[in-house]
Amino acid sequence: MRLTRALAAVLALVASAAGAQPAVIYELGGKFDRSFNQAASDGAERWKKETGKPFLEFEIAQSAQREQAVRRFAERGANPVVAIGFPQAEAIGKVAREFPKTSFALIDAVVDAPNVQSVVYREHEGAFLVGVLAAMASKTGKIGFVGGMDIPHVRKFLCGYEQGAKHANPKVQVLSAMAGSTPAAWTDPVRGAELTRGQIAQGVDVVFAAAGTTGLGILQAAKDGGIYGIGVDSNQNHLHPGTMLTSLVKRTDLAVYQAFQGVKPGVSALGLKEGGLDYAVDQHNEKLLTPAMRQKAEAARADIIAGRLKVIDYTVANRCQ
Repeated sequence: MRLTRALAAVLALVASAAGAQPAVIYELGGKFDRSFNQAASDGAERWKKETGKPFLEFEIAQSAQREQAVRRFAERGANPVVAIGFPQAEAIGKVAREFPKTSFALIDAVVDAPNVQSVVYREHEGAFLVGVLAAMASKTGKIGFVGGMDIPHVRKFLCGYEQGAKHANPKVQVLSAMAGSTPAAWTDPVRGAELTRGQIAQGVDVVFAAAGTTGLGILQAAKDGGIYGIGVDSNQNHLHPGTMLTSLVKRTDLAVYQAFQGVKPGVSALGLKEGGLDYAVDQHNEKLLTPAMRQKAEAARADIIAGRLKVIDYTVANRCQ
């Protein structure tokens, strides 16, 4: 299959580069998605600022580009090659075997190869904390969750959120919906807004968006409907100051920054203990989080880290109760 002009142009830069440069390949939605990809971009930019060295990047626009981009970066000497998102696992697994001297890193999935570092997150732990905050902030006793593509990984967020909410208020009701069953579910803000309005009509007054750029529609609908929104991956509190209860920050920036410094083959799992996840507090939402809410969330954090509180991982247990 022929390369797109955009990919060919990027790879021409690799060919002309002196020495190996790190490369990052963003998933659908692009590096300016204000969510998962943008957090990864922030990590690459931090590395560039601190080292004064350039890096290469490419934004996937269609699924066929994944393997093309990984292979061409490797062919032209980029090292390491960092892929953002589980959809790139197949491409990394295949190309890593073909280029054993090149280091690769994959975020959000596991590839078992001697030259690949797989970075995964215990998202259920962080989702537990925002579930605590959502339940305590709710006045109706009904909170919502709108996910992107209906896959176990997204249900991992939902499961942690439900557990945290019920930890704070055993009587809370959690309404959930998924934007779709194909990758398009990550990039459909209109669908996200529609699902959110449906939950608002049922009495939901806090909604957690775990849906890529679809989440932008979810959070906008939350603002328009006069309820709280909870962002994901990046700190999205600034999108709608005053109606964003918090954001579940997933430190993909840290993973990319560390991979650019040097890939460590094997599986790296990041949770609350490692600082890989947290809820965001800043000038946009600090007045919304009462001392009681933060105390409850911090107590839960301490218990999870110490092992006193076990949070079910849906992707392992295939259940949430």
